[in-house]
Amino acid sequence: MKVLVCVKRVVDHNVKVRVKPDGSGVDTANVKMAINPFDEIAVEEAVRLKERGLVTDIVVLSIGGAGVTETLRGALAIGADRALHIDTAADLQPLAVAKVIHAIIGREAPDLVLLGKQAIDNDANQTGQMVAALADLPQATFASLIEIADGVATVTREVDGGLETLALPLPAVVTTDLRLNEPRYVTLPNLMKAKKKPLDVIAAADLGVDLAPRLELVAVRAPTARKAGVRVPDVATLIDHLKQYSAAA
Repeated sequence: MKVLVCVKRVVDHNVKVRVKPDGSGVDTANVKMAINPFDEIAVEEAVRLKERGLVTDIVVLSIGGAGVTETLRGALAIGADRALHIDTAADLQPLAVAKVIHAIIGREAPDLVLLGKQAIDNDANQTGQMVAALADLPQATFASLIEIADGVATVTREVDGGLETLALPLPAVVTTDLRLNEPRYVTLPNLMKAKKKPLDVIAAADLGVDLAPRLELVAVRAPTARKAGVRVPDVATLIDHLKQYSAAA
């Protein structure tokens, strides 16, 4: 059984994001980058499935410039078998990313496609659903538990009312949520081993897909800073303050 895991290179979640002075986007110069946390969970889940004897081949895929190599090596260090770097300098939108993944699905023919439910840079939460639509595959989003048996993926997912369990015939697309697992700590020996694992570079232009943007970014603004709080001597004063705030709003 082959699993394709898609990962994105994003600003590390511990870094405070800075908006460019002209409002054209986020400043990533000299900023620590990392695997998108939800995608890291997807890689970890694929490795756990392999450790249970359910998976034989884990392929990780990422799209971007030269820095993506570092991200893919991190995924290989977690336990993936080989990596595909789709080389492009363009900042692709979710639909274009989904088209690239769809093209790779056609080449690799995976039994399961795993993605994080969303990327923490744009929070689009669209790519997995678009991949399933383009490839005409069953899908389950926000997975908190994945079980594989007899060619069927049983996925427990979180919904507003609680939990929902879906049975998907393979091949299928699944997006992962935070409660699915906790990724393992990557050790230095595994990072060294990852350097010897196959990493193929494919030019995005060679895939023959339309990568033109469909959306226009108008402006990026930092959130308004919160005002400092005040201490109140008792509950009565607190209620009075809340009443004044409600009236002003």
